[in-house]
Parts: sequence; structure tokens; C-alpha cells
Amino acid sequence: MARKRGRIKLFSGGLLIFIVVFVGAFLGIQYITKTGLFRIPGVVYYDENLKPGELGVLESIFTEEIDLDKDVYISARTENIKPELDDNEFLYDIYVPVTDFYDARVDISEFETDEYEYISVSDLDFTKKLLSIDENYYLNTFDNGAEFRIIKFDSDKYAEEIKPLVESAFTKTFPSEDSVLTFAQTGVTALSRGMNAKLNSVGGDATYFAENIKDYLSDFDITHTSNESSFTNFASSANICSDPRFIDTLVAIGLDVVELTGNHNQDCGDDAALDTIDTYNEQGIKIVGGGKTADEAAVPLEISDKGTNITFLAYNLSTGGATYDNTPGANQYYEENAAKEIDAAKKAGNIVIVDIQYYECSSYDFEYENTICDYADSAAEDQIGFFRHLIDLGADIVVGTSAHQPQTFELYGDGEIYYGLGNLFFDQVWWPGTTRSLVLEHYFYNGKLLQTRITPTIYGDSTQTRLLDQETSEWFINRLVEARP
Repeated sequence: MARKRGRIKLFSGGLLIFIVVFVGAFLGIQYITKTGLFRIPGVVYYDENLKPGELGVLESIFTEEIDLDKDVYISARTENIKPELDDNEFLYDIYVPVTDFYDARVDISEFETDEYEYISVSDLDFTKKLLSIDENYYLNTFDNGAEFRIIKFDSDKYAEEIKPLVESAFTKTFPSEDSVLTFAQTGVTALSRGMNAKLNSVGGDATYFAENIKDYLSDFDITHTSNESSFTNFASSANICSDPRFIDTLVAIGLDVVELTGNHNQDCGDDAALDTIDTYNEQGIKIVGGGKTADEAAVPLEISDKGTNITFLAYNLSTGGATYDNTPGANQYYEENAAKEIDAAKKAGNIVIVDIQYYECSSYDFEYENTICDYADSAAEDQIGFFRHLIDLGADIVVGTSAHQPQTFELYGDGEIYYGLGNLFFDQVWWPGTTRSLVLEHYFYNGKLLQTRITPTIYGDSTQTRLLDQETSEWFINRLVEARP
């Protein structure tokens, strides 16, 4: 019996020792590996360069309830060129430099530090003027001309525990070439009169006139002009009619939309106007503000691309050229029709652009400094009141396409007004004011107008249109700003 009790005691002692050794080893391993009872939860370390807004977003994710296995180090940096991101990096935001809408300057390098501010690209709209940085314009490059804010997460278990927490909050969509719709609106085009003679003198190559501007204009998703002259073999140096070869000028600039609200499209007869419309159709150029009949001329142009829907309306309200029946001509302005068309487009959620062939200012001068026609009230009737009324009806952008000399512009209500764009192509070289024009570069993103950038052009005796140099551009835009209502 005593020997049996001894064996039981020995077994119990051995078992106890085994348990002690096992528990000790188990706890030892936990202590060494910092698991189990000795586990130390992962800590979140925030770099001091994180901005308050960024820190707030991060702290809303990494709350006290989040139990991390490994430490995570979160840092941020700013790049001037959009970088390639590692798997543990996210583009948190893009900050772009802006200034006042009416500021004539365009590049950040020309400013003192208190003359511009950086805002998130998500806050950018047409009421603020986007600046370029060292001639890099963000809405043209998308990888330059801005400050790119990067958030980085460093952790031994990034893929397992950090990425699932932050991916939805830090994966964002920003404007890109695939999502921003670019639309260039230009002014009066009348490839006629002296240009017909010039065409013959340059060997009949109509691309000659577009040589210095074709790369610029054809780079936009949509390029528009208001052409006032029809193609006909009867074109001469004495009429506002175009040699048929001039279609090559328009093709060279990448023309997508031609406006036919002008008052000279019937100068060479209905047959020429009809044939011209056929030529545009053959080239795949869309038409707005004119047509073979009054009903056709009144059809709005609907544009749907890159997530943006635009209703483009164009009317004639000037000294002639409108059609009232089954003959070709421009779309006559009627208040009731315009109000209905604008209202329908707004109810559909579309951006509304309204172009008007208005009465023109004819007070030109041989003096370069003449500014009479800069003013919106220099044309007949109440141009300011009429254009503003179209904004009141719901238009987002109102543009005058009759002015042969550029006129002023303004923000008004919930939209913007450009009273006159001047001559893109014409033979009026004797008045310095009529050799210039404004190109409106519209940038649309997700159905929103982000910017309208103004780029002036000029031509001389060669009638080859080119971009105005930056210094003269700023002087000229500032002159138009000073003339605003």
C-alpha cells in the first residue's frame, strides 16, 4: 500500500513539474514574442507633418476600438509632380493655385506669396481663376501645375490589417484626361474677301491660315467656331463667301462644332448655304444655330461626353441672316422659345451654353489703343441687360459671337458672360482691334464647369492666326476687365 502511495505521489509530482515547465515555456514564448498575456497592441504613430484635416480623418479611422497587431507609422509629403505611388501610399488631395477671376495674370511665378492661394481641386469652380505653375496648367497636364499630397502607411502587417481599414477612405478619384471635357469656343470666322486672294497667292493651301494655331485648337475634345461665310466657287476678294478649299482650314484646327448664326451665310445665295451644310455633314462637323430650314436651325445641339451633358443653344439677333421658313439660314431669337429651351435643359440637369449673334460695335479705329468696342454697351440696344437676362433664365455661359473686336466679360448671377470674342479668322487687318480674338477654354468635370480660361489670338497682314504672347495677353485681358459693367 505504501509503495502504491509512493508511485501516486511520484506521478503527481512529475505531472506538476510538467505543468509548471509547460506553462513556463508557454508564458516564456508569449513574453519573448509579445503575444498572449504579454501581447503589446500595435501603436499608431502620426508624423508631425500631417495637417489637421488629414489628422482628423486618420483619427476617425484609428479609434481606441481598433486593435492592431503591429505598429503603424503614418506620414505625409507634398510633391510638385504627380508621383507613382507604392501600394502603401495614397493620393490624399490635389491643391491648385487660384486667384481672383478678373486677375489678368496667369502664372504663379509672377506673384508675391500673398497674391494667390492654394485650394483643394474639389473646391475649384469657374468663379476662381486657376493659375499655372511655371507654365504648367493643371487642367491640361494633370500631373503638374499643382501640389500633390501623399499619405503613406508603414506597417509590418500593412496588407493584412492597415489596407482594409484605410483603402475606402483614401482611394479617391481626381480630374484626369479621361474625365475632364475640354471645349474651345472661338469667335467670328469669315474665310473670305482678302483671304480668298491670299489663298491663291499661297498656292491654294488653306491650311496656311491655321498653321500657327492648329496644334493648339485641335488638342481640345471639342473645338467650335462661328463661321459667317458659305463655300462657293463664286467667292472673290470682294464678297463674304469662302473658296471651297477653305474647308481644309477648319479641318486643320480640328473643328467639331460650327455655329451658323451669322448674318452673311446667305451672301452667296441659298444654294451655297445648302451646299455648305452638306460639306459640314460630310466632314462630321456638328451644326448649331443654323440649318436648311427654320425648324432645323432651331434644334439645340446636345453634347454628352466624359460624364458631362451640355445643351448648346445659338440664336441670331442682329441685322439679318435668319431663316423664317424652308430656306437655309440662322436660328432667329424668340424670347418664348429661348426660355422654354433653357428651362428644359436645366431640368434635364444639363449645362447650358447660349451663343448670340448680336448687334455689333462698329466704332473701330486705326489707333491700337482704341477701347470703345471693349465695352458691352458699345453695340446697339441693351446688350448688357439682354445677356444678363439669359443668365437669369438659367444659362450657365452666355457668349456673343458677332463682335469683330473682343469685348469685356463678367461673372453674373450663377454664370459667366463673354460679350464678344472678336475675329478668329478674317481679313480685317486695317483696324488693330479686329485682328485679335478670345478663345474660351472651358473645362468640365462630372457635369460641373471647373474653369473658363481666356487665351487671346492675333493675326497680321499674313492673316495667319497665332496666340498672343503672354505679356500682351495680360495687358489686353486687363484692358477688357477694366471695361466690365
